[in-house]
Amino acid sequence: MISALDVPLDLSQPPTITQQSPKDYIVDPRENIVIQCEAKGKPPPSFSWTRNGTHFDIDKDELVTMKPNSGTLVVNIMNGGKAEAYEGVYQCTARNERGAAISNNIVIRPSRSPLWTKEKLEPNQVREGDSLVLHCRPPVGLPPPIIFWMDNAFQRLPQSERVSQGLNGDLYFSNVQPEDTREDYICYARFNHTQTIQQKQPISVKVFSTKPVTERPPILLTPTGTTSNKVELRGNVLLLECIAAGLPTPVIRWIKEGGELPANRTFFENFKKTLKIIDVSEADSGNYKCIARNILGSTHHVISVTVKAAPYWITAPRNLVLSPGEDGSLICRANGNPKPSISWLANGVPIAIAPEDPSRKVDGDTIIFSAVQERSSAVYQCNASNEYGYLLANAFVNVLAEPPRILTPANKLYQVILDSPALIDCAYFGSPKPEIEWFKGVKGSILRGNEYVFHDNGTLEIPVAQKDSTGTYTCVARNELGKIQNEVQLEVKDPTLIIKQPEYKVIQRYGHVSFECIIKHDSTLIPTVIWLKDNDELPDDERFLVGKDNLTIMNVTDKDDGTYTCIVNTTLDSVSASAVLTVVARPNPPFDLELTGQLERSIELSWIPGDENNSPITSFVIEYEDGLHEPGVWHYQTEVPGSQTTVQLKLSPYVNYSFRVIAVNEIGRSQPSEPSEQYLTKSANPDENPSNVQGIGSEPDNLVITWESLKGFQSNGPGLQYKVSWRQKDVDDEWTSVVVANVSKYIVSGTPTFVPYEIKVQALNDLGYAPEPSEVIGHSGEDLPMVAPGNVQVHVINSTLAKVHWDPVPLKSVRGHLQGYKVYYWKVQSLSRRSKRHIEKKILTFRGNKTFGMLPGLEPYSSYKLNVRVVNGKGEGPASPDKVFKTPEGVPSSPSFLKITNPTLDSLTLEWGSPTHPNGILISYILKFQPINNTHELGPLVEIRIPANESSLILKNLNYSTRYKFYFNAQTSVGSGSQITEEAVTIMDEGKMAMASRQVDIATQGWFIGLMCAVALLILILLIVCFIRRNKGGKYPVKEKEDAHADPEIQPMKEDDGTFGEYSDAEDHKPLKKGSRTPSDRTVKKEDSDDSLVDYGEGVNGQFNEDGSFIGQYSGKKEKEPAEGNESSEAPSPVNAMNSFV
Repeated sequence: MISALDVPLDLSQPPTITQQSPKDYIVDPRENIVIQCEAKGKPPPSFSWTRNGTHFDIDKDELVTMKPNSGTLVVNIMNGGKAEAYEGVYQCTARNERGAAISNNIVIRPSRSPLWTKEKLEPNQVREGDSLVLHCRPPVGLPPPIIFWMDNAFQRLPQSERVSQGLNGDLYFSNVQPEDTREDYICYARFNHTQTIQQKQPISVKVFSTKPVTERPPILLTPTGTTSNKVELRGNVLLLECIAAGLPTPVIRWIKEGGELPANRTFFENFKKTLKIIDVSEADSGNYKCIARNILGSTHHVISVTVKAAPYWITAPRNLVLSPGEDGSLICRANGNPKPSISWLANGVPIAIAPEDPSRKVDGDTIIFSAVQERSSAVYQCNASNEYGYLLANAFVNVLAEPPRILTPANKLYQVILDSPALIDCAYFGSPKPEIEWFKGVKGSILRGNEYVFHDNGTLEIPVAQKDSTGTYTCVARNELGKIQNEVQLEVKDPTLIIKQPEYKVIQRYGHVSFECIIKHDSTLIPTVIWLKDNDELPDDERFLVGKDNLTIMNVTDKDDGTYTCIVNTTLDSVSASAVLTVVARPNPPFDLELTGQLERSIELSWIPGDENNSPITSFVIEYEDGLHEPGVWHYQTEVPGSQTTVQLKLSPYVNYSFRVIAVNEIGRSQPSEPSEQYLTKSANPDENPSNVQGIGSEPDNLVITWESLKGFQSNGPGLQYKVSWRQKDVDDEWTSVVVANVSKYIVSGTPTFVPYEIKVQALNDLGYAPEPSEVIGHSGEDLPMVAPGNVQVHVINSTLAKVHWDPVPLKSVRGHLQGYKVYYWKVQSLSRRSKRHIEKKILTFRGNKTFGMLPGLEPYSSYKLNVRVVNGKGEGPASPDKVFKTPEGVPSSPSFLKITNPTLDSLTLEWGSPTHPNGILISYILKFQPINNTHELGPLVEIRIPANESSLILKNLNYSTRYKFYFNAQTSVGSGSQITEEAVTIMDEGKMAMASRQVDIATQGWFIGLMCAVALLILILLIVCFIRRNKGGKYPVKEKEDAHADPEIQPMKEDDGTFGEYSDAEDHKPLKKGSRTPSDRTVKKEDSDDSLVDYGEGVNGQFNEDGSFIGQYSGKKEKEPAEGNESSEAPSPVNAMNSFV
């Protein structure tokens, strides 16, 4: 037995209806009527029709034709026929040798759009606050028309909680208002089927007022009474309505008694006056209560809803294909409210009067077939009906004996995406019904197990396809009449992925933005990328640039705001990713500025904000223009938060105000709004007086009074002037006043010199004076001070600092504001040189009433003079008598130069210049020097004291080819001054110079460099051996080798006689600094003395002058103080001294 399988059309089979017109078929009477009936079968079926239950002979009606190879009828109305003549119930029968199938009963009705019946409409006279119903009563059409109300200008009448249209088309007023008065309330009926609109005559409404208007509690206009009933069919839309009258307008609320309104299926329409429940079922039956309420009370109405049901299928009969001798059954089960009755037909004839078939048995909603034969083939109809409708289903029984056949093409290729289900078809047919088996591979075993799903239609499902699912699958179909197999191919592809998705972007207007969409896909699939904006195609705009993996939008505008989606499609899968683009910009300017609540000193400004352009408005800036005093100039008034759209503004009198508003968000400020209307405030007395009033004399006999003038809007009225008043302070004088205009200064002449005055300036205009102004103190003009400070005393603190004292002058003699004292001082001469010099006076100013001051920066051992003067705003007074004082001696500056000349083997000549600033009487010079060895270590320090009248010195008994560092400074009785340093080198004899030259030449040879490297390596090895032996207690005979190689030309210096030249140093025999390389017997080895002066030049431009003195320069470090005592300082010289210290 095969159930619900399509029989291939090359096999015999009863007819099957494939297409038919709807049961209730409303046709346009102006067009041809087409009644569809299509069927398939083998052999092809023939068609016949009944009309109103009797045979319809189409050959006798020239206006009716049947399409070829079809049962569809065409009634040619457009050639003179009338649709009304063809109203009726039509049924189509498709028949062949194996049975007959029938269509539903098709009810043909032409649509109707009748005109309104004429009626005389009386004007409606209604009292304000009463309720009103304007009846529409449209003509009965087919289908029913759509109702709406408009005026003469074809504009829909506005509806609200107070005024609304009911489900029946009437217009309900819960209470009328004077604005409801009009003469063109027109009801229109639109008939969609014929696309016509019918118009009712205009209705006039006139509302008359009665004071006071009486408030009324709610009463229901529809439905009437307290209860009503409503029947609705299952699956339809339930509409319940309550419209109430009352003043104030009642509010409607809906509840379901004993239950809840169904979620997701409940909607409120017509300002909550209509309750709408979609797709109703029997569970929606019950009592629904609407409650109308206002402040005076409430009323309610209960609607009892019963949901009935036209028949609906539980199990519809399905086609049966049986082989001879097989058993089977047709089942027809339906439900409804009330429960439908079931009846069977065979080939369109009630089964009770149909030809008998011994193989069938009817058992209520089931027909049972046993041991069928080929003659048992037929079409059976099941009819389920109740008072609300019927269901008709055709199902055939086809008795066939057919070997298996596979309908799926051989070697069909299936491609699926990894981890998705794979459905491999094996569409088959055979009678008896074949068994289906699946194999994988050419010699694979039968497929079984939970990893596969085998469907009744032969399809093999792999719920989660993997890479190893790829391959050849074989479907085998077999029944008792034969066997057949088919191979198909399955390929599993990698999924398409978006590895870089577009991201949310916020961009300013006119900027550029780019969304990325980078994908990864199977190499055998060709992806296509599509970009959408708000689920629609991208705008046809050259600003949108679609690249390989991105979308770029140039010059972004507000309309580009939205959601952008990247969709990647292949033949097997599709992926998408979306991102939102938010375009932000400065806000649009506010509009509709309105001034309300006008008062003399305040006004309320309101406005409507412009579009914030996706960036919230943070504040509003209010500016004003004074068209009377400063037209065209806008001034800041105030700023309010972005949530505020009204502001109370303070106003000044006598200003012609205009206001404008600027919106501000994070992006910036909007353009200013259009100016508001102008508002001129009334004149008034000035509220304030001029500010910054001052009185300062410019001459000894005047007083200049100045002030800051009031601005135009501060004048508060026309005729702005200033009353200037003054009188001398602490003198019983009357105020002297003068009134001036258009100035901000007044000069009072003939005043005493520098006396205080009380001053005030008061504003006035044509309406009067400002409040009494506050007084300020000013002074008449100053004159030069008359008296010099007295009792000037000088106390010398040290050689460079002195303190000066003086007595203050009497304040009356200052004749002005005391600003301070000036001390003039200058150097007369130096006490050490007795030479005249150019006198340069210095000035120190001491602010306020100070009576002493410090004089820094004096030169030691000098004679100075000073005087003191008092200072006021006019200038300086007379000078005090000159006061002479002297500074004591100080330490001298460094010698002006130190030059070292005439180097010999063992002597150097030193020359110097006296200090530029001796700062006293020189008593001696101090010379210190010490040698520098080849590791830059300093030897013992020698100090020599030289008489002050000397300017040169020859140092003898020096070591040859040795660098010395010299420190030289001068002394007064106070102490030593700063030192000057210099370096020089003694020379060596010609023989050793030649040797040094040869060394230089050899040192440039490659073989010599290699030899030196070998020697260095050998020395390193010897040092390691020495270290090891020494640790073991052995003795390395360094001392003996030094003695054996001593230079006989150099005599050791005696321990008890270490003199150099003719001056001795008591500290000469002190030990050297730790780490000195001098041998213990204070001798210099010959091999150490064979160095050339060229070696001193490493890193230094070293050379001799014409006089033989060495010119050298240290670099990198500051000079250090000479070493004292047992320590020697390290000189920062880069020169490598090749000799050890002596």
